[in-house]
Amino acid sequence: MRLTRFSDNALRCLMVLGLEPDQCITVHAIAMRMNMSYEHLVKIVQRLAELGYVETVRGRNGGVRLARAADTIKLGELVRKTEENLTLVECFDMATNTCPIAPVCTLSGVLEQALDAFLAVLDSRTLADAIGPREQLIPLLRHHTIVARAPESLSA
Repeated sequence: MRLTRFSDNALRCLMVLGLEPDQCITVHAIAMRMNMSYEHLVKIVQRLAELGYVETVRGRNGGVRLARAADTIKLGELVRKTEENLTLVECFDMATNTCPIAPVCTLSGVLEQALDAFLAVLDSRTLADAIGPREQLIPLLRHHTIVARAPESLSA
């Protein structure tokens, strides 16, 4: 199993924001720090804003910042909301399944348990857990770009 680039970049974007929760950081700065496509990150930030994970601030001192505390953002919830399809194998979707052994196959049950276990681990962790080694993470990200100053008030 592999997460899509969308989910991976969404997680990494939130990590950058979680390291400096009081700052507005430009999308360009996040893209530079994490070596991401700016155009792809714009779409990700838009989706994260729709989901209530980030808030965007327009204007000269604008950017993106967390809309919720890092310790309230469950990684499993985020992955479920950013992954288009967690169907590991064809037989998970009975509407499109063409496997002839599906009615008696036990492999699908094993794979479903594995997916549930994967998501359970993510459900037990938060964004705060992912940014735990702050002292090591911040210097790795800081040298790429400058953080925008946080505005006095939010104007979306």
